[in-house]
Amino acid sequence: MRVFVTGATGFIGSAVVRELLGAGHQVVGLARSEKAAASLEAAGAEVHRGALDDLDSLRAGAAAADGVIHTAFIHDDFTDYAGAARTDLRAIETLGEALVGSGRPFVVTSGTAGLVTEEDEHESTSPAAARLPSEVAALSLATRGVRVSVVRLPPSVHGEDDHGFVPQIIAVARAKGVSAYPGEGSNRWAAVHRLDAARLFRLALETAPAGARLHAIGDEGVPVRDIADVIGRHLKLPVTAISPEEAPGHFGWPGAFFARDVPASSALTQKRMGWRPERPALIPDLEEGHYFR
Repeated sequence: MRVFVTGATGFIGSAVVRELLGAGHQVVGLARSEKAAASLEAAGAEVHRGALDDLDSLRAGAAAADGVIHTAFIHDDFTDYAGAARTDLRAIETLGEALVGSGRPFVVTSGTAGLVTEEDEHESTSPAAARLPSEVAALSLATRGVRVSVVRLPPSVHGEDDHGFVPQIIAVARAKGVSAYPGEGSNRWAAVHRLDAARLFRLALETAPAGARLHAIGDEGVPVRDIADVIGRHLKLPVTAISPEEAPGHFGWPGAFFARDVPASSALTQKRMGWRPERPALIPDLEEGHYFR
C-alpha cells in the first residue's frame, strides 16, 4: 500500500514510517524542511514537500495515496494549543475530503486524556477537549466512504528521543534541584511505548473498520509519585510533594497535566485488533537510563 504520512519525521511519525516500511508498505512522508526531507530519504521513504497548514499539499498527498496516516500536530508553542488544534482540524478536513467515496483508510491521531475506554467521548472539561472537533470531523467521514479510524494516544508516549511530558518533568527537576509530585502522587498517567503505538497505527491502516476508536495504551495508569521517584533516584535529587495548586507554577505548562488523574484502558482495542503492548512499560523504560543521559 502507498501510504501518505503526515508528521513523518516526528517522534511518533518516524516510528510509524519504520513500522510501515518494515511491513512492506511504500511510504510518502510530508516534509516541511530540508532536514525532514533528508531524514525521510535516509529511512527509505519518498518525500512530499509541504506543511500542515499547506492545504493544497495535503490534498495532493492524500489524493495520490492508497491510505493516509495523520500524526502531525504543531507542538512548537503550547501556549497556543487551541490554535494548533484548529490547524489540525483544517488538515483533517482537507485530507478527508480527498478520500471521500474511495473506501481508502485514513488513520487520525487523537488523545485519551480524560477518556478511560474507547467508547468514551470527549467532554468540554476534558484536557484533550481542544482536539474534540478534529476527532468528530474525522469519524464523520465513516458515513462518506472513508475507512477512517482514530488512534488515541495517552499523555506519555515514551522511548528513545522522547521530547514530550516526561523529559520536561526531568528538566524541571534538574533546574530546581528536587523531583516533585503533586499532592499524594496517587494520580495516574496512562502511557505507551512509541514502537507499540506505531504498530497499532499500522494495524489500524490495514484492518480497522470505519469509525473505529482505538486506544494505544500500554500502562493503564502509572502513579506520578512512581515517576518522580525514578527521576529523583537517577538524578540523585530529593523527592518531595507539592500541592496540586503549586504544580503549574513549579512545572510550567506540564504542571496542569501532571496534576491530573488520566488513566486509560486498551482492553477493547486489544480484543478487536489483536494488538498487545510488547515494549517496556514507562517505569522500566525510565530505569534504562536513556532519559537521563
